[in-house]
Amino acid sequence: MDSLTQIVLGAAVAEAVLGKKVGHKAALWGAVAGTIPDLDVLAKQVVDVVTATAWHRGFSHSVLFSVIMAPILGILVWRLYSKKEATWRQWSWLFFWGLFTHPLLDAFTTWGTQLFWPMDLRLAFQSIFVIDPLYTLPFLFCLIAALRLERNHPKRSTYIYWGLSCSTAYLLLSLVLKGISYHRFEEALKSQGIAYRAMDNRPAPLNTILWMANVETETQFLLGEYSFFDNKPIGFKSISKDHHLLGALAQEEKVKKLVEITEGWYAITKGNGRLYFNDLRFGLLSLAEEEKQFAFSYELIDGPQGLRVKEVPKSRTDAKKLLGALWDRIWGN
Repeated sequence: MDSLTQIVLGAAVAEAVLGKKVGHKAALWGAVAGTIPDLDVLAKQVVDVVTATAWHRGFSHSVLFSVIMAPILGILVWRLYSKKEATWRQWSWLFFWGLFTHPLLDAFTTWGTQLFWPMDLRLAFQSIFVIDPLYTLPFLFCLIAALRLERNHPKRSTYIYWGLSCSTAYLLLSLVLKGISYHRFEEALKSQGIAYRAMDNRPAPLNTILWMANVETETQFLLGEYSFFDNKPIGFKSISKDHHLLGALAQEEKVKKLVEITEGWYAITKGNGRLYFNDLRFGLLSLAEEEKQFAFSYELIDGPQGLRVKEVPKSRTDAKKLLGALWDRIWGN
């Protein structure tokens, strides 16, 4: 999830664990704990983009990382304060929940997380987008309301539990909505006589009303979208796999790693003499019928010093166009 959501979650969980004993310091250190797992993004500064992408939401998002780091951070913070309002074990418990709830929430997103690292298993329920105001804002309001009160005020805990309860209920609701939309896509494929190998679905950015689907057939992928306000049949846009365009590059370790990361949901495109590896899991940059640019795309540059992989940058203009189109599309086709 986005940084604000993880900060709010970490602060709220820490407040629930230790707020009565240490006051606002609990929320402060919980917010810090909620951001620590995402420090793995700094790997981009020292390794290539493929390795950094493979590492993202790996070890730092695991139960093992939470178990190792919690007592280390707990002892450091305990030693920081001369007034021992809580034991080092209590601080460690705070950090464990601040660290652990981060990857637990990330497991509901499209990217998922290696919660059980070093096992090669990435949990990705794909039921909530990385930024979802309906999850974050009620939670944030409850946290602010709680922190405005004295540490022993009875309503302080009540507000925190309201926030945690609402956010958890929304996550569970997102799984129900995912199941319903999946069934709608299945019905559409059946009614159109489309035979397929696999399908997955995920929410569109910022909401759980509009859902997107990736469908794999023998020679191509189909991209579909469904809003709970739709009154017309679901249509599908075809994307050629064109995996053959990789040629000998298919045997390169970096390409194999990208295939592994995308779990096979990728298409190869060629334009202006350049070769691109496109990650289908996050869809296209816009909802326009003529759109061909994917949200995550990597240019494969084969040179004398070997294969180089470069992520195609996205612009603010792309985001603004997508947001406007999403708002219109959410309300039905």
